[in-house]
Amino acid sequence: MKKGKLVALFLVVLFFGIWSLASAADVIKLKSANYLPQPHKMSLLGQRFCDEVNKRLAGKVEITYFPGGTLLSPDKMYTGVTQGITDMGLSHIAYTRGRFPVMEVFEMPLGFPSGYVASMVANDFYNKFKPAEWKDVQVLYLTMSGPLVIQTVNKPVKTLEDLKGLKIRATGAVADQVKALGASPIPLGMPDVYESLRRQVIDGTMLDLSVLRQWKFAEVEKFVTANWQLGTGYTFYFVMNKNKWDSLPPDAQKVFTEVGQEILAANAVQWNELDIDSADYFKSMGGQILQLSDAEVTKWKAAAEPVIANFKKEMAAKGHSAATVDSWISYIKERIDYWHKQEQQKKIPSPF
Repeated sequence: MKKGKLVALFLVVLFFGIWSLASAADVIKLKSANYLPQPHKMSLLGQRFCDEVNKRLAGKVEITYFPGGTLLSPDKMYTGVTQGITDMGLSHIAYTRGRFPVMEVFEMPLGFPSGYVASMVANDFYNKFKPAEWKDVQVLYLTMSGPLVIQTVNKPVKTLEDLKGLKIRATGAVADQVKALGASPIPLGMPDVYESLRRQVIDGTMLDLSVLRQWKFAEVEKFVTANWQLGTGYTFYFVMNKNKWDSLPPDAQKVFTEVGQEILAANAVQWNELDIDSADYFKSMGGQILQLSDAEVTKWKAAAEPVIANFKKEMAAKGHSAATVDSWISYIKERIDYWHKQEQQKKIPSPF
């Protein structure tokens, strides 16, 4: 009798052990990579995405988060996603110039007034035109920084002429704009910029205001030139491996899409908040924000205009007519106007 009870107990334990293993095997385990430092607020949003999906799909999906470049560097992110090194990844298109030729239109001086507006326009553009360059991934969302502005260590830049001879960190198509403005573009990855500024290997950067606090550049840069009227930004992407996406059940895809849109909305507002907060922090550190006169703004815009003409030539070589590029730019400007009005109606604070 005692022996029979032991056998029965053993069978029960064995059954539940096998059931537990089977249940564990059914959980879809995914990796998400982000190159930004873990404390960076965009990196925290990446954590929030993973946590929210894990919560809503508990027992079905489990995402492990790898921030701070611990899994992939920003220039290797897209390839890493397509090759399955990570299932999802965040980076921006300027790290792999030429890989996203159509989306590089967002690195043109098109007049984005804020990160909120730019982020919403970027997603509208993707959803309307669906560029083929994204065919190997599932785009969960795109997001854009606030307007890129000149930031310098020692020399205040008050006029276009002041830029001549300066070495300014810039990547992707933004480097063309820096060159058109008269400076020398230096392509550095973000993790290398602080030390290059501190040692004065470079004279400054052309980046959004958020880096002053989030990357601590306010410790080494003393001047910001508010050339925001050019309205150029960096386009970030958060994407998933296409095969992995296709393998997800429809209910899981629905959750990923919903959470992606929620994080996009939060990220868009956060760009504005980051820029405002970082500008205040910069000034508290003794930094100066220099405003351009209307005449200077006109000069800067005229100097940057050839960048758009060159972009059209590059697109022509890739099979996109000038008329097609004009239609992209026309659509972008229409959406800038729409989302700028939405920003004002929603009373979302803007840095400029």
